[in-house]
Amino acid sequence: MAHPTETEDLLLEPADNRVLANLCGQRDEHLRQIEQRLGIQISNRGNHFRVIGPAEATRTAARVLRELFRLAGTEPLDPHRIHVYLQDSAVNEQSVRPDDATEAGEPDAVRTRRAHVRPRGANQRAYLASIRDNDLCFGVGPAGTGKTYLAVASAVEAMEQERVRRIVLVRPAVEAGERLGFLPGDLAQKVDPYLRPMYDALYEMIGFDRVARLVERNIIEVAPLAYMRGRSLNESFIILDEAQNTSVEQMKMFLTRMGFGSRVVVTGDITQVDLPRRQMSGLRHVMQVLQGVPGVSFTFFTPRDVVRHALVQRIVEAYEASERTTDDEAGEGAGGNGTELPPGTA
Repeated sequence: MAHPTETEDLLLEPADNRVLANLCGQRDEHLRQIEQRLGIQISNRGNHFRVIGPAEATRTAARVLRELFRLAGTEPLDPHRIHVYLQDSAVNEQSVRPDDATEAGEPDAVRTRRAHVRPRGANQRAYLASIRDNDLCFGVGPAGTGKTYLAVASAVEAMEQERVRRIVLVRPAVEAGERLGFLPGDLAQKVDPYLRPMYDALYEMIGFDRVARLVERNIIEVAPLAYMRGRSLNESFIILDEAQNTSVEQMKMFLTRMGFGSRVVVTGDITQVDLPRRQMSGLRHVMQVLQGVPGVSFTFFTPRDVVRHALVQRIVEAYEASERTTDDEAGEGAGGNGTELPPGTA
């Protein structure tokens, strides 16, 4: 069914050629980026703009152009900044209209001594709210959606506000097509490079020297998942990253380590499992087992939530489309019997 088409004309003032050039981008690349994202057409002559497309998308585009025109007067714009702004505005979220988001108000940013981290888009806002409101929170979705970064930011905030006494960063010792046994050092040293994304986030929010001191004092602990067995972690903020590479038994073992006053965040992408074939991912399994359990929340990210280079979003979408086609063909050959998962996890 075709959506009704609407035309909206807008005049951006004051007319300033420098600001207009910043808004439109080289060869109007910023306007083309907005067009592609919203499925509309934009034309302009000087500071007179015309937007044509579906009614709701047209109104959103007009709002975006006005806001970006304001930003263009104070900061340089580039395709990445446009992409991030569109993510912040949740323009692809059909369930969240811009007016509704404004009325409802955005949750406070995560505040650390060195940085304020603001959620980008509806799913990141929901994710941060879930981390604040639940003792166990799962962030599931493709790379580049901010799952790990926001979890680390929340952990640092909790530590600095003395809501927890320590931060524990955990990752399974399973790697994409490589063998840990051939790397030098003990298991902790072998896993250490794979925890680099969490280290980078810590360095940004705390500073390199302070991170080193906190690690030395064991206030920040970085550990392979195998080292969690038999422990009970009290008053800790615990993050399990790359959880898709846990076995069912490992996931159960990890989740039962939570002690009094602790908070756990589990992140992973079930489309990038590096376990041996035919071995069930603990993350995929736990999504079925813990759905609906009080105190446990799941946030499912989609390619639209990717906040890296815009091409990353298109790459993830292309892979998902290819995998859906393969799964459909396999389902037809097997009589359509498959494991049903929660919405958004395919």
